[in-house]
Amino acid sequence: MSAARPPHFRFWPKGVARELRVPRATLPEYLDTAARRFPDKPAIVYCGATTTYAELRRRVDALAAYLQQRLGVAPGDRVLLASQNCPQFVVAFHAVLRAGAVVVPVNPMSKAAEVRHYALDSGARVAIAAQDLLPALALGDREGELRQVVVHAYSDAIGSPSAEDAWPDWVTAPRAGLGQASLHGFEQAIALALAPAVQPLSPDDLAVLPYTSGTTGHPKGCMHTHATLLASLASSAVWKQLHVETVTLAVAPLFHMLGLQNGMNLPIFLGATAVMMPRWDAALAARLIERHAVSAWSAPPAMVIDLFSHAEAQRRDLSSLALLSGGGAAMPEAVSAMLSERYGLAYNEGYGLTETASFLHANPLARGKRQCLGMPTQGVDSRIVDPVSLEPLPPGETGELVTRGAQLMKGYWRNPQADREAFVEIGGLRFFRTGDLASMDEDGYFFLRDRLKRMINASGYKVWPTEVENAMYEHPAIHEACVIAVPDGKRGESVKALVVLKPQQRGRVAEQDIVAWCRERMAVYKAPRVVEFLDSLPKSGTGKILWRELQDAHRAAATEPHP
Repeated sequence: MSAARPPHFRFWPKGVARELRVPRATLPEYLDTAARRFPDKPAIVYCGATTTYAELRRRVDALAAYLQQRLGVAPGDRVLLASQNCPQFVVAFHAVLRAGAVVVPVNPMSKAAEVRHYALDSGARVAIAAQDLLPALALGDREGELRQVVVHAYSDAIGSPSAEDAWPDWVTAPRAGLGQASLHGFEQAIALALAPAVQPLSPDDLAVLPYTSGTTGHPKGCMHTHATLLASLASSAVWKQLHVETVTLAVAPLFHMLGLQNGMNLPIFLGATAVMMPRWDAALAARLIERHAVSAWSAPPAMVIDLFSHAEAQRRDLSSLALLSGGGAAMPEAVSAMLSERYGLAYNEGYGLTETASFLHANPLARGKRQCLGMPTQGVDSRIVDPVSLEPLPPGETGELVTRGAQLMKGYWRNPQADREAFVEIGGLRFFRTGDLASMDEDGYFFLRDRLKRMINASGYKVWPTEVENAMYEHPAIHEACVIAVPDGKRGESVKALVVLKPQQRGRVAEQDIVAWCRERMAVYKAPRVVEFLDSLPKSGTGKILWRELQDAHRAAATEPHP
C-alpha cells in the first residue's frame, strides 16, 4: 500500500489536501486569537448563561496566575481536572495549559481508588474539581494523595431557566463552604485578578494526559502534546467543512477525547460557539438546537438515536443541523435511512482513539459508507496487517489495523513496556497497533470486524474486562469471574459478569448484590450491568478461562429471536 497510490484517493473529498500541515502553535494561542478577533462573541452557552471570548480569556488568565503564584504549579506539572461539563472545565483546562502544566482529565464517574491511581501514576499534586466530586479525591501528604484542590460549583455558571427549561438539582446546588486550608474556591481565585507569568510554550510540550484502560492492570496515560491535539483539530475542521460561524452542541463528556476535542477545543480553534449541556437530555437538546441554530454535533450513535426518537424532536425546527458525526459504534441502518429521508442528514461515521486525539479516519461527506470506519484522513497512513507476522494483507482480508499520523500520541506515560507492545516498525516507519481487527474494501474504506484485544465498547467508553475482573476478585464471595461483552441496542455493548461463587457463599449472595458492590468501587460504565451465577467456567488445558467461548455463546443467546 505504501508504494502504490492508496485506493481511497479515488474518492478523496474535493478541496481537502491529502497531506496535513500541522500548526506550529499551542492551544492557548488559539484562545488568545479568538478573544482578540471576537471579544464579544459567545464562546460558551450554558444553562441560560453566555461566556464571551473576552470573558473566557480573562478568567483563564486569572486562574492560571493563581495556580502559579498561590499553588506553586510549575511548567510540566500534572494537574487533575474532575468535573461534569461546564464553563469552569474550559477555564480550568486552558488555565493549566497557560501555566505551562499538563491536564489530567478524570472521568467524573471515577471512584476513589481510580482517582488515586491517576494521581499516583501521573504524579499530580494539585486538582481542579467540582464540589460534588470531592469525596472521590484523597487529600494528604501520602503517595496518590492531593495537596491542594481548587473547587467549583456548577451553579456559579448558570443563568435563569426559561419557562420550558429546568436545570437539574445537582447543577443548581449552591456553592458549599470549603472549611479546610487545602481547598480553594474557584471564583475566589479568579476574583483576585492576578496576572499570570508569561510562560513560553512549545507545540511539542506535553499538554494532556488522558488515561485509557489497559488490557491488564491499571489504566495508562496517553502523552498528547499541543501539536498532536492540533493535528487532530486542523484535520477535522477542514474535512468536516467547519468554520468560524459553526455552532456546536457540546454534550459528549469533556474528560473524554470525543467531547474534549469536538465540544471544547474545536470551537475555540475555529473561534466558533459551543452550546454546552451539563449532561445528556434529549428533550433539552432538541430545544437548544432550535434556540441557538446548532449546525454541528459530534455524538455516539446512542445519543443520536435518543434525540431523533424523542417526541420533542418532532415538535422542534432542527433544520439548522448540517453535520452529524461520531463513532464508537456503528449507526443502525434503519436510523441512517430515517435521518436521510426525514432530515436530509447523513451520520458521518469516523474512527479515532484516545491515543489519536479522536480524529483519525472519517467518511467523505459526499460519499460515505454506512457502518464504516471511513478512510484515513489527511496525512494518516493506516494498514491492515497480519497480527503475528505484520505482513500487509490484501483488500477483503481481516487483520489488525495499524496506523501512523501527526495526531498519534508520543507514547504511554512512564510505561516503556506498554510502548514496546503498542508500537511496531514496518518498513522503517513507526506504527501504532490499535488492537482492532478490520478489513479494507477495494475502495480503501475500512470496516471493523472484531477485536484482537479483549475490550468492550459501551457507548464509546472502553472497558477492559481484565481490569473489571481484577476488581471483582476482591469481593469475598467470588471464587471466579469472567467479564464479557453482550449486545445492547442502545449502548452498542454492555458489560456482563459470569461469576462462580465460593461454595459457602452460594445462596447467600444475590446477583444484584454483586452489581451494587461493583458500582460502589468502579465507574458506572465499567461495572457489570448484569451478573449471572454459574457452577463453573470452561477452561483450556492450561487452566485459562475460555472467555471468547463464553462471550460467543452469550452473544448468540442475546440475539436469538424470542418465541
